[in-house]
Amino acid sequence: MVKAPKNIAVIGATGSIGTQTLDIINNHPELYHASVIAAGSRVDDLIRLALIHRPALAVIADQSKYTTLHEALSPLGIATACGDQALCEAVCRPDVDMVVTATVGYSGLAPTIAAIKADKDIALANKETLVVAGQYITDLLSHSKSKVYPVDSEHSAIYQCLQGENHSDVSRLIITASGGPFRTWSAEQIAKATASDALRHPNWSMGAKITIDSASMMNKAFEIIEAKWLFGFDADKIVAVVHPQSIVHSMVEFNDGAIKAQLGLPDMKLPIAYALGEGQRLAGAEKQLSIADFATLTFERPDPSRFPCLSLAHEALTSGGNSACIINAANEIAVASFLNGRIGFGDIYRVIERTLSTIDHIAAPDYEDYVSTNREARKFASSIC
Repeated sequence: MVKAPKNIAVIGATGSIGTQTLDIINNHPELYHASVIAAGSRVDDLIRLALIHRPALAVIADQSKYTTLHEALSPLGIATACGDQALCEAVCRPDVDMVVTATVGYSGLAPTIAAIKADKDIALANKETLVVAGQYITDLLSHSKSKVYPVDSEHSAIYQCLQGENHSDVSRLIITASGGPFRTWSAEQIAKATASDALRHPNWSMGAKITIDSASMMNKAFEIIEAKWLFGFDADKIVAVVHPQSIVHSMVEFNDGAIKAQLGLPDMKLPIAYALGEGQRLAGAEKQLSIADFATLTFERPDPSRFPCLSLAHEALTSGGNSACIINAANEIAVASFLNGRIGFGDIYRVIERTLSTIDHIAAPDYEDYVSTNREARKFASSIC
C-alpha cells in the first residue's frame, strides 16, 4: 500500500523558515503536502505561495487583508480565513498531521498550544514559545500525544547528537553562536551601531528581528532557555560558545570527556527536513559540506561585558515564573524601536533590564498570566523607548 503524503500546516509561511519549508515540501510531493499555509500580514506573498502549493486553506492573521486573500483564492477552491482564532483552529484540522511553527516572536505561542491540545506533532522554529511559557508547554506535552521536533539549527544539532545516548551521561550542552556582526567590535563601537550595521550578519540570511537578536546575542540567551525545556537539562549544564564559521551547529559533552558535534553549512534546509522527517534523513536537503574547505574551525568564549543580553538567559531560568515572558516582550518592543530609529543598540538591553525590574514577578503563571504579562511588559517597554 502506498503511504499518503504527510499533511503539513506551515504557520509563518512567508518568512525565511516558512518559504524554505515549502521548498522542501514542493521538492518531495511523495512525502509531504502543504494542507494549510498562514501568514501575519504579507497577503501578496501568501497568495503567491497558495497559487504554487494549492493548500486546502490559507489564513491571514491581519483581518484587514482578508478581502484581498479571499478574492484571489476563493475562485480556485482554496478556503480562506483570517484572525488569530482562525489560525488556532486551522492547526487543529483533521487534514493536518504536523504543524511547522515558523512565526517570529510571541505570536507563535497560541497556535502551538492549540496544536498540542489537538495532539498534532510540532516542528518548532518559534523559539519564543518555549522561552515565554516553557513550563506550561512542557506540562501540556506531558498530557498530549504531540511530539516536538526542533528546527533551530542549534537545537536540531543537539537533538541529533543525543540520539542513542543516555541523558545521565551528559555533562554539558554546548550551543554555538556566530558572534554576529559585532563579534570583533569594541563596546564603544557597538554602542554607536546603526540598524544597517546590525543587519549585516556574516553567515546567515534571516529576518530582521532574529538578525538583531543575533547581533545582541539575545538569540543565544533564548536558545539556552529553549534548550532547557526541549531537553530537560538544568541551566548550569547549558553553555554558549562563539564559533565564527557557523559550521559546528552545536555540541554535546559527555561525562567521559567525549564531545559529539553536528556539522553542516549555514543552511536551514537540513534541520527543517530533519524535523519534517521526524528524525529520518532526507537525501539532498542541504548543500554538501567539504571539510577541506573548512579546515580551520575556531571557538571563543562570549564576552558578557559587550553582549549583556546573553546573561539574561540564566537570570530568567533562575527566577523562573514569568521572567522570560517579560524579557521576550521587552526585547520585541526594543528591537522594533531600534529598527525604527527610536533607541540606540545599547538601549535594547537597558529597556529589557528596566522592564524586568518593573513588571510583577509571578512564580507559577497560568496561560492568562502569560497573556497579561506579555501585554503589560510591552506597554511598559513601549513607554520608555
